[in-house]
Amino acid sequence: MARILLVEDDTSMGFLLVDFLETNGFDVKLYKDGIKGLEAFKNHSFDFCILDVMLPGMDGFSIAENIRQVDKRIPIIFLTARSMKEDKIKGFNLGVDDYVTKPFDEDELLLRIKAILNRLQLQEEDQETEFTIGQYTFDSSNQMLTLGDDSKRLTQKESDVLKMLCKSMNNIVRREDILVAIWGENDYFHGRSLDVFIAKLRKYLKDDTSVNIENVPKVGFVLNT
Repeated sequence: MARILLVEDDTSMGFLLVDFLETNGFDVKLYKDGIKGLEAFKNHSFDFCILDVMLPGMDGFSIAENIRQVDKRIPIIFLTARSMKEDKIKGFNLGVDDYVTKPFDEDELLLRIKAILNRLQLQEEDQETEFTIGQYTFDSSNQMLTLGDDSKRLTQKESDVLKMLCKSMNNIVRREDILVAIWGENDYFHGRSLDVFIAKLRKYLKDDTSVNIENVPKVGFVLNT
């Protein structure tokens, strides 16, 4: 269960977000003041930060700057009613991961949080870069698929999809998990793109008949070897 620091001075929105995120499996701590929010971050362990920009005591930019001095990797999303380009540039320059303008859809925020967490998980798993797929070898760090003396360099997304399948070799990988991790959201159009990438990967792996990517209808895919 990921632990989220939420700093939001709008009481109604804060409680609604706490309820929504906890319903979706997160542990959320709400603070309504920037200084208290930063103190909480320094004194407790969190996996994710959601910060309003305009806050009493200390604004979201200052909180993010202080957080980055302590932890350069923890994900940060800004929530703000301000949509000025300069604010977004300032936030991204501070190293925040995303910027959501109010009003926003809670489900969209949830997908953004999951996408960031999934990307981090993939990064943490990146130490494992070489996989054996039947008679093929796959070097994900160089996006290279090799069979004997024949090598093919995959595109970034082809490599990302194949790597997720390799991580769960002979087990189901859910479509939703692939879409959120690689495309950032689960929708119809990205789903069609995923099907195209799966078709390409099947073509690349066709020379070893012991290897196949099985489609599990309405669920996901299995890389069988």
